[in-house]
Amino acid sequence: MPRHIPNSFRRESAAPGFLRAVGAVAWKDLAAEFRSRELFTAMLVFSLLVILIFNFALELDIKTRESVTAGVLWVTFAFAGTLGLSRSMSIEKDQGSMDGLLLAPVDRSAIYFGKVISNLAFMLIVEAIVLPVYSFLYNVNLLQPGLILILLLGSIGYVVVGTLLAAMAVQTRTRDVLLPILLFPVVIPVLIAAVKASGAFLAGDGPANIRPWLNLLVVYDVIFTSIAFMVFDYVVEE
Repeated sequence: MPRHIPNSFRRESAAPGFLRAVGAVAWKDLAAEFRSRELFTAMLVFSLLVILIFNFALELDIKTRESVTAGVLWVTFAFAGTLGLSRSMSIEKDQGSMDGLLLAPVDRSAIYFGKVISNLAFMLIVEAIVLPVYSFLYNVNLLQPGLILILLLGSIGYVVVGTLLAAMAVQTRTRDVLLPILLFPVVIPVLIAAVKASGAFLAGDGPANIRPWLNLLVVYDVIFTSIAFMVFDYVVEE
């Protein structure tokens, strides 16, 4: 007779398998991108072009440049991130590998979290290159732990929502146009909070002015990660 397996044991056994599936999806995307460099190159070139255009267009004094730094940075990262999110899902759809992922004997939320990790990695790599270039062009020190924390929280919120909506938009023929239309209204809170927190930090404001925006970023990340975890299975159903 088959032995009864306690639920607690099943949960403990399932957790490593889930994490392995998440890591496999993320590693697949990272390995494929390191070979082709198609997605990363597009995001990086776009980001560098934007900050170069702003550099020559905004011939401002040092103090004024510092006041617009947060806005310029997040405009750059938001549009570059949207480009990366759209391409990461459309490549899966065009190559037919999305069907293979959905047929894999794993929880579909593992596919979502794997995609989130790879998309976040691409965005953070671009940010790591853009920040020193921006600091050199604008004569502003952006390599500060507090600002990096704000960028990380904002990027997580942006990617968490963007990955879910990209999976939804990829099913349509107008996916490149539909994704920004769906994404930007939803990420307005995280963009506003990130810009406000970044601007307050660069202006030298105290923790009392920065903490409310950081709290908003953390709450946004937690809420939308939970929502995406619950609805991703339904989003990818055709």
